Amino acid sequence: MKKGLVQVYTGNGKGKTTAALGLALRAVGHGFRVLIIQFMKGNNLYGESDSVKKLSPYLTIKTFGRKVFISETNPEPIDIQLAVEGFSLAKTAIESKEFDIVILDEINLAVDYGLIPLSELLRLIDSKPATVELILTGRNARPEIIEKADLVTEMMDRKHYSNKGVSARKGIEF
Repeated sequence: MKKGLVQVYTGNGKGKTTAALGLALRAVGHGFRVLIIQFMKGNNLYGESDSVKKLSPYLTIKTFGRKVFISETNPEPIDIQLAVEGFSLAKTAIESKEFDIVILDEINLAVDYGLIPLSELLRLIDSKPATVELILTGRNARPEIIEKADLVTEMMDRKHYSNKGVSARKGIEF
């Protein structure tokens, strides 16, 4: 990659992770190496976990989280520890330039919940090598992150079938 940019997918609508996965799939098709680090997701039932096996070694997914909802106002120490481990891997991977694209899935929410300090993410953005594309997903992207990004897409929830009682569906939401 000649010039890697910073992309943010945020907002309260569905599709942030899906957009990042679509970008990853496209990049792998062109021979790029992609690392996806998922924050706050501990459920191995996500379809992307199985798909990555078929796209290896070009696509790698690492998950850091538990199979529980995290308290927005009072996260457990283990949730902070897992997020810090994921963020440490992100820093190492970005510095190594082993990957052309690094996707930090739900990093905006991890910052919003206080699992990762905003200052650390801003420092990571600033220190990113010019050849690495960085994708940040999750609701509630902070204004400072939006300001530093080269592209910001906000998913807006206008209508959602969950409001009619439709549960998360295999292959669609997970």
